[in-house]
Amino acid sequence: MKKQILGLAAAVAVAAMAAVPASAHRQWMMPSSTVLSGDDVWVTVDAAVSNDLFYFEHQPLRLDAVKAWAPDGTEVAIENKATGRYRSTFDVHLLQKGTYRIASVADMLMGSYDLNGKTERLPRGTTAANLAERIPAGATNVKTAEANNRNEIFVTVGEPTTTLFKPTGKGIELVPVTHPNDLFAGEAATFQFLLDGKPAVGLPVTVIPGGIRYRDQLGQMDLKTGADGKVEVTWPEPGMYWVNVTTPQAGGEESGPQPVARRASYVTTLEVLAP
Repeated sequence: MKKQILGLAAAVAVAAMAAVPASAHRQWMMPSSTVLSGDDVWVTVDAAVSNDLFYFEHQPLRLDAVKAWAPDGTEVAIENKATGRYRSTFDVHLLQKGTYRIASVADMLMGSYDLNGKTERLPRGTTAANLAERIPAGATNVKTAEANNRNEIFVTVGEPTTTLFKPTGKGIELVPVTHPNDLFAGEAATFQFLLDGKPAVGLPVTVIPGGIRYRDQLGQMDLKTGADGKVEVTWPEPGMYWVNVTTPQAGGEESGPQPVARRASYVTTLEVLAP
């Protein structure tokens, strides 16, 4: 069996992760607050996949891969987890001062193989550990690529900190020039995105304000990272915003199985405050 490894790619688990029309499903997490004060505080997070951002009307986000980290880098327990018909919810106890990261990072394999004159896709849920059992006997021309799907939010107690923004070098990651918990309407914020530890050049960035159920216009901003991986966003008004960065996908579902292309995707929810 010939196996061709095409490199690191990311995030095909949910079609919502791409910059897509308003009718498509988008994956998101939304905290009850992103900026808090006190010595013993909690944050509650809703997590879902929906058409209208930050409303529950399609399916819950599964919590198996969700983890949280305190400002000093130690892992914090995800508490009071519950998954209902349309959303999941959980709590995080915030006992340290600084910025916490709450993230769902999914690693998988995407790819294809030839069997009996047809090209077939690897089934969803394929990983490096179960790849061998997912490929039928007699399959040839196996093409695989590792997939990494990052969906994360940030919550700060007291003054913002940046200790948790050290890149892992895998997939698309956010390196703040402007801290994600220090955003104000009417002001420009700059973020740098990395792809496998290097500046993510020329990637599309989609920014959509929440509350789209109650307005005629989507309000979507379509931006692109520069040669240094940076993008500047000026927030038109206060509120919660969905931000998605993704590598373009070659071909389309309607054209059947395609050769595996390098892909990566990143999602975050940001709160913009009144000045």
